[in-house]
Amino acid sequence: MASGISWELYRSFLGVLRAGSLSGAARALDIAQPTVGRHIAALEKSLGLALFTRSQTGLMPTEAAQSLRGFVESMQSTAASLERAAASQGAGVRGTVRVTCSDVIGVEVLPPIVTALRDQYPDLTVELVLTNRVQDLLRREADIAVRMARPRQELLVARRVGQIKVGLYAHQRYLARHGTPRSIADLAGHSLIGFDEMTEFLRSASKAFPVWQRRAFAIRADSDLAQLALIRSGAGVGTCQMAIARRDEALVPVLAKQFSLPLETWITMHQDLRNSPRCKVTFEALVEGLQRHIG
Repeated sequence: MASGISWELYRSFLGVLRAGSLSGAARALDIAQPTVGRHIAALEKSLGLALFTRSQTGLMPTEAAQSLRGFVESMQSTAASLERAAASQGAGVRGTVRVTCSDVIGVEVLPPIVTALRDQYPDLTVELVLTNRVQDLLRREADIAVRMARPRQELLVARRVGQIKVGLYAHQRYLARHGTPRSIADLAGHSLIGFDEMTEFLRSASKAFPVWQRRAFAIRADSDLAQLALIRSGAGVGTCQMAIARRDEALVPVLAKQFSLPLETWITMHQDLRNSPRCKVTFEALVEGLQRHIG
């Protein structure tokens, strides 16, 4: 096996893994398709491994390619983190900070926080990664994370923001058509909105309220934001952060005394970033902004 393999070969390899074709990888990486093909051939020769096989649907990764994927994704995250750190060097707060959070937090809560932060620090660039997947801060997939659980890794700096309370809500149009549930048992007669796949939130909710199960949901979506949009459209009864629901008079709490779930909320980052000006100011802005959101 050859040593000193260029990062750009691995970059093309990851592009093909994700796109499933040379042309798709070329578009994503903004390079020529023949260049991607040469990179894959060079990498296979250097490693002494076949990485892809051709099929009717495109390029299929071999078992060897799949086994390398995690390492190459770590390399990509480290390279991106290095670029963010290098761009932030110099006087003042500058450079790029990458923040990950759930889609509903990213759309409904963070925009005014980010706006105020950028007004104060115009040389700061903010990248928002909206996903319910927990981005790995240790692998530098992101600099800072908003999480609904206390992080356990010792290398992370964490600050507890407080509890975001979640309740059941429905639009007044839905309740006017279908009536208002008066008990947990009444929910069986209503269109419930929830997750398709098991999540930590759904697991906690179903333990506290056995009726809140996947099989009971008439409409399923694995996006918090999609569920919120469905509630706002009058599609049924679903869970919503109380602080968000209070903004819309048309959203009516359902079984407020019987159904309430607190989400412990934390802001976290890698301890190596605690002295980074760009990360420090962003971390503090997120803590203060989310505390205001919770009230």
